[in-house]
Amino acid sequence: MLQFSCFDTALGCCGIAWSEQGIKGSQLPEENAGLTRERMRVRFRTASEAAPNAQVLRAIDAIQRLLAGDPTAHADLLELALDQSEVAEFNQRVHAITRQIPLGQTLTYGEIALMLGQPGAARAVGRAEGDNPFAPIVPCHRVLGAKGASGGFSAHGGAQTKLKLLAIEAAAAGQMAAEQRALF
Repeated sequence: MLQFSCFDTALGCCGIAWSEQGIKGSQLPEENAGLTRERMRVRFRTASEAAPNAQVLRAIDAIQRLLAGDPTAHADLLELALDQSEVAEFNQRVHAITRQIPLGQTLTYGEIALMLGQPGAARAVGRAEGDNPFAPIVPCHRVLGAKGASGGFSAHGGAQTKLKLLAIEAAAAGQMAAEQRALF
């Protein structure tokens, strides 16, 4: 059974969907809570709105803390079980690497392609990040274009939201936003 819930964060109303296998998807804030709820209904057509279970409450807490700048939230998000039954295998591999990017650090699409052993796959990595159903649990906002360009971002507000998330995380890691370290 697929269920979803909406919840408040420092950046606005987010959404989360879950199944018996784990978190099915999450949603960064839209312009207002009503739009977030509508986006969840469209993305998860067969889901019913429900009160979160204990695992989902842990996920909500970690997302709220991440978006408020708590540096300990990243570790808690890594522990969440994700239901990736409808996520392509390549995308799962991209998301597994992305999920491991520490708070305050970034990678480029090309670096992830290299880590996958597919140096020419930067655009495919970008598409996989764009299709990420788990933002910010899978922190695709930590993946940048070549030479640190922000690249695209499908959440409400686009690249500005991506940069805002990076600034929150930079502050949580004790950095200025421009000081975010690459892993390499």
